[in-house]
Amino acid sequence: MQFVERKCRYFARYGARNTEGVIEAVLRRLKEGDLKTVIVASTSGATGLKFAEALKNKAKVIAVSYQEMRPRIKERILELGGTVIEKADLPLHKRGMDKVRNAFYTLGQGFKVAVEVTLISVDEEVVRLGEEVIGVGGTEKGADTAIVLKASSTRKMFSPDPDERLEIKEILAMPLKKMWWE
Repeated sequence: MQFVERKCRYFARYGARNTEGVIEAVLRRLKEGDLKTVIVASTSGATGLKFAEALKNKAKVIAVSYQEMRPRIKERILELGGTVIEKADLPLHKRGMDKVRNAFYTLGQGFKVAVEVTLISVDEEVVRLGEEVIGVGGTEKGADTAIVLKASSTRKMFSPDPDERLEIKEILAMPLKKMWWE
């Protein structure tokens, strides 16, 4: 029987208080050397900047926001070699995606967001279809979840072709207590 054992960091509660712990979990996983890209949800850019600083020369950091980031923060992410995607459409909030979005919410808001920013990165052609990446999301502010996934686009996430479809590979960090959106 073949298997791999890896650590997963579980936080007691969701939220920004877990950001440093997520960064530690991501750094630990990056040491294995097989992953090169970390995609981080970051509305203002502050969380993206924390990851860009911590992962400099260790991974490509892509910070994704559904609005414009603060200009100085965006500039700093770019100076550190990161990539910024702003004003992104949220594909899991589009018509017909309620059941998909709610299924991801069972694993937490941050989990849904980590998947969504990965879909956005492929949709925007910043990440290639099928690349294994780390996705990072959070609940309200900061980061509380990190996962390894095979990247897909919104259009191909359920493709019959296994090389194109979304695949969750590992959970690196997540909160045990979830926040539910009503």
